[in-house]
Order: sequence, then structure tokens, then C-alpha cells
Amino acid sequence: MRPNLVVALFLPGVVSAAVGDDGSLWVWGKSKRGQLGLGKHVTEAVTPAKVEALSGENIAKVSFGWGHALAQTVDGKLFGWGYLADGRIGKMGNDLVEASPLDSSATPFGDSPDLEVAEKRVLEGMEKESDMPIVWEPRLVEELEGIEVVDIACGLDHSLVLCRDGALLSCGSNAYGQLGRTKTDLGIFPVDINLSPVSIAAGLGHSLAICQLPEPDNSIGTTNIASWGWNQSSQLGRPGPGNIPSLIDGLAGENPTAISAGRAHSIALTSKGELWVWGSGRSGRLGSGSSADEPEPFYIDSLEGFQILQAVSGFDHNLVLVAS
Repeated sequence: MRPNLVVALFLPGVVSAAVGDDGSLWVWGKSKRGQLGLGKHVTEAVTPAKVEALSGENIAKVSFGWGHALAQTVDGKLFGWGYLADGRIGKMGNDLVEASPLDSSATPFGDSPDLEVAEKRVLEGMEKESDMPIVWEPRLVEELEGIEVVDIACGLDHSLVLCRDGALLSCGSNAYGQLGRTKTDLGIFPVDINLSPVSIAAGLGHSLAICQLPEPDNSIGTTNIASWGWNQSSQLGRPGPGNIPSLIDGLAGENPTAISAGRAHSIALTSKGELWVWGSGRSGRLGSGSSADEPEPFYIDSLEGFQILQAVSGFDHNLVLVAS
């Protein structure tokens, strides 16, 4: 009998997944990029299928990018599968790790002044990735063996990994500065951040981290969000260099507790249960009644009176779960 599926994850591609109450991972949908993790050349599952390669592991969280996936276990191990270009799932044995057509060294997306042009270049790069090497089943990320992982986030073609000791690591494409580090080697390396991350999120080309801010007396203080990467539509919520992680001044004192990142927008839930949004407003994705970009976070007052339990972003939309 299948376990109850207690944690559903709606992903930006065409693969969906859920973690069972026994820690098993179930997937369904279609992907030519190995994201199902069901074995070589298995590209479709019309009903939920168990990822047998992870049998015996107690999965806590799974995250999917456009062509890759990461899974974290309760005891802190990290598994990766799908496209391995740019080292976005770490080094996988002797498999080739090369730069993707989406990498900044191949295609400078970030120099476009127009969001639609930049997105078109991304789509062209995604098509060119069709011949990249694939890891068809989950494998342990050996680079992090012995290091306990507590959170993961996959962007379009980059990944963030938060460790128990507070270290924040990144890997994959750095086309927009989304890795947040000056070290450009392929592989998993620390983000250049002097804050204390406690939670992470990744969008198409930008990254977010909720950071704990200590009080002057070193007691536990409030939280704020650091952002870095692509800022074409103000999805960082702040001015300044995009390749350097920096705090969002507009959220100072709001104490964010959860974050999510879309293609070109970002959202945050605060300890007061308020939803804040910023970035691209095109197609109504900010819920403000306008399609204008918002350079700074603002509170969605239309949700006042609702008890918000969870808020997540898709590429171009958001879903908010409220108590009935």
C-alpha cells in the first residue's frame, strides 16, 4: 500500500513530487531531463511512482530546477539527479561536468535591458541544453559526505545548500551572479555572505536567504532577507550590486519567516502572518491589481483578516494557503 502523501510540491516544470509519511519520494509527470529519477530513459509517469533509488532513505525535502533535482534526507544527506551541467548537482563521480549554454560564459543574458528579450535568451539556452549529460537516478552528492544539510533550493540552473553548521553553499550557473560568490569554479563552494542564513529560496536567476540578525548583546534577534542575482525586474527588492548578498532594507523589522522566488518576483511571509511581495508585476503575479514592477517589498493588504499558513511562488504566479 502506498504511504499517505503528506508533503506535496508543485514544481516549475512538468514534474510533480510528494514525500510520503514514511520518507519515501513519489514523482509523476513528464521530463526528458531525468528529473523523475526512475531510471535510465524513463521520461514519463502518468501516476505517482516511487523513486526506488532512494528506498531506505528518509526524505525530508525535494527541490526541482528546470533540468535538475535535489533531495535532502532527515539525517542531512544530499542526493542529486537530472542535468549535471555547471556542477548544479555537484560532481557526480567521473561524469562530465561542463559549462551549460545557460552559463554566463556562453550566453550573457544579464546584459539585456528588456525582460522579454532576456527570457527569450533563457528559453534558447534551455533548448541548447537538450544534449547535456544526465544522471538518471538519484546519487549521493559525495562532496558533502559527512556534512549535514538542513535546507535546499533549486533555481532554473543553480542550487543552494544550507548546512547545519550555518555554511551556505551554491553551485551551477552564475549567469546573473545568483551563486553569490566570486569563486567561479564548477562545484559546490561557500556563498560570500557574512550573515547567518536559516532558510533559502531560488528563482530563475536570483537567490534569497532568511538570515538571523543578532541583537547587540548577542541574544537572538529578528530576521531579514538577503538577496542576490538577477535584478532586471527588481526581484531583489533592493538597489546595489546584484552579485553580492545584501539585506533588503524594506523588510527591516518585519521578521520574515518564509520565502519563495518566482521567475522574476519574490514573496515573503512574516511572523505577523503578513504576505509581502516585490519584483515583476507583469500578468498580475504580485496580486496588487497592477502589472507594474515593484522595486521594494510591499504588504498585500487584501489578505488582511486571513490566517496565512503557507505561500509559494510558481514561475509567474503565487498560491497562498489560508486557514478555513
